[in-house]
Amino acid sequence: MFATLKAQARQLKQHALTVYYAARDPRTPTLVRLLALLVAAYAFSPIDLIPDFIPVIGYLDDLVIVPLGLALVIWLTPPEVLEAARAKAVQAANKPVSYTAAACFVILWLLGAWFAGRWLIDYFGR
Repeated sequence: MFATLKAQARQLKQHALTVYYAARDPRTPTLVRLLALLVAAYAFSPIDLIPDFIPVIGYLDDLVIVPLGLALVIWLTPPEVLEAARAKAVQAANKPVSYTAAACFVILWLLGAWFAGRWLIDYFGR
């Protein structure tokens, strides 16, 4: 069962990479590009609409929103763009993972949250 879940997670990551590369292709229609960027950003972002620590519905967004968004973008993307994006996604998935880059993104998210929190405190605290 664990192997099946791991394979499905890998496939979901592959689809998210495909959608990301489709969004960067100029042949993709503008609205589809915007939707693709939003879906890919949400799929790769560690921040969810519903936090994962909330029982049942915490993981529901990951299990429903992301696959539906990916399916919609794949359905709306022209076939030739989708094939090129899939090829790029396969190449990218075979590259090694950079933990340094991941740490940089986490630091950027934390800094952004800190600045947003300070701004909210300053704005509403007065």
